[in-house]
Amino acid sequence: MDTGAAGAYATQVGSNPGYPADGPMLVKDHSESDIRVDPTNPQHLIGTSKWFVSAEGYNHLLGFYESFDGGATWPVQGHVPGYEGWTDNTDPIGAFDPWGNFYFLNLPYEFAYTASGGHDFRTNKHIEPNPVVAAEVISAEVRPHGAASATDWIVNHAGHLDIVAAYDQYGNEPDKQWLTVDTNPGSPHYGRVYAMWVDYHDGFTAVPFVSYADAHPDGSHTDWSPPQRLPQGFNHPQGDSYLLPHVTPDGAIYTTITNFEPEGGFCCINIGLDASTDGGDTWTFVSRLASNIAAPGLHYANTEFRDGIANTFTAGTTLVNGHYPLYVSWEDNSTGLINTILSASYDGGHTWSAPIQVNDNASAADEFQPNLAATPDGTVSVAFYDRRLACPDQGTSEAAGAGLALDTDNAFYAALPPYGASNYCINAAIQFYTPELAPIGNNIRLSAHTWDPELNSPHPYGIARPTGFIGDYFGNVANGSVEVTTSVSTFNDGTNPDFRQQQIVAEVPIP
Repeated sequence: MDTGAAGAYATQVGSNPGYPADGPMLVKDHSESDIRVDPTNPQHLIGTSKWFVSAEGYNHLLGFYESFDGGATWPVQGHVPGYEGWTDNTDPIGAFDPWGNFYFLNLPYEFAYTASGGHDFRTNKHIEPNPVVAAEVISAEVRPHGAASATDWIVNHAGHLDIVAAYDQYGNEPDKQWLTVDTNPGSPHYGRVYAMWVDYHDGFTAVPFVSYADAHPDGSHTDWSPPQRLPQGFNHPQGDSYLLPHVTPDGAIYTTITNFEPEGGFCCINIGLDASTDGGDTWTFVSRLASNIAAPGLHYANTEFRDGIANTFTAGTTLVNGHYPLYVSWEDNSTGLINTILSASYDGGHTWSAPIQVNDNASAADEFQPNLAATPDGTVSVAFYDRRLACPDQGTSEAAGAGLALDTDNAFYAALPPYGASNYCINAAIQFYTPELAPIGNNIRLSAHTWDPELNSPHPYGIARPTGFIGDYFGNVANGSVEVTTSVSTFNDGTNPDFRQQQIVAEVPIP
């Protein structure tokens, strides 16, 4: 599958010499994913992920895959169109509105490649691939209910690209966008789409923003509201990021806000909560729910891939003690290895339960990148990446399928290939809880095969630097009686002979 076209896309017109690429670019790797269920039809799912055409150059669009039989098959796949004139489109996140239209929030951005393979982000019209468009934008696309072909997307609003916010000045870099839609019939803001993102001032200080629009049944929507800065609480020298909005059945909207300390460093994480009860018109800082969390390092132990989003958030739809519960899970590095931690609030976020550990591994290993979801009956799940299982032993079929013999270049591990290595290879796992956070059973392995994160790892900082990438997050959603996750694997099960990063869809019964 490729993202090519017979001629230039509309947003590629006006590009500088050398852009766009001469022909179609083959998509080879897929990392960082999201998965959503249509509220009008539980058999209809849409997953999204990064589509890499050059892992070494960190060059990617965003792609989608669509199922009409509950995830058994995915007959419609394609790239999310409209923003081909930017170097990259990044951070896939989507949500269905009440009428089955799928909203997608995108981050197209420009950079030029340097002679050494690095990235030049200067907003210089002589350097940018396309000087006609804004350097970076937060944008929306809608796949309308009933869409059939891969190109059936609404990318324009009011006669122009559906841009929520545009940034064309160096020192203002949007990132970490997220969205949610109010699908609660009893809410006074039924159908409202909330878009959130941060603007990094001079690369370090994250300033959080929100905008909203009201969805219509035909896939159109009202104008986006002017971006509004969210309250940030106290003691946030590097600003607040990781906005993860969720709406409760009464129409209240909540989001976590996360910051790092000290200024210019990353020793500690603090997580707070913002809320709005009037459809996003006004916001209040509710509480700081966790402080001085030991932050992961840039790289996880033994391997070169970097860390992702440190926490996750969701809201329950079943009352507990007269309130809709709120749940937050995060990574904790206080032991020198990552554990996944979980806490809940049953009073609108004012107070939080004592943190509990999600992962139940007997031997210490990194358990990271949690992703929360809640079912309509209140069951809570935390999906996460799991390194408790050692890499397969040399000479086994699992080692051959994992491609371990190809893993021979890693600055952080000497005994290569990593046969039998501890805290190196990866699986995905999940844990279920009651609404009151009583664990239901034990951790469940989601992956059929252990995989090696070093193979075909994209390089977010350019080919000259060793840092790799498996995504900042992955998908987890409840769908009736099953939980559906989308996570990365490089394992060759007979369909992945080059050990590329592929998205694996897993289902597990909800207890």
